[in-house]
Amino acid sequence: MINRYIRAIAGIFIIISLLLAVYVNINWLWFTGFVGINLLQSSFTKWCLMEKILKKLGVKYVDKNCRM
Repeated sequence: MINRYIRAIAGIFIIISLLLAVYVNINWLWFTGFVGINLLQSSFTKWCLMEKILKKLGVKYVDKNCRM
């Protein structure tokens, strides 16, 4: 469940920063890059700050394997 929230939040951050880059200031693309770099580093290190924040907010971690 927490992984679903992390993916949703990352997607929302990317969409919002892209819209801000188009309509406000191109420098918002730095935020898009920051989100992408954090996703990449979490895939290698297995550490994600957003996961810690969500756990402190009380989001439950449910370990369900993806089944097809």
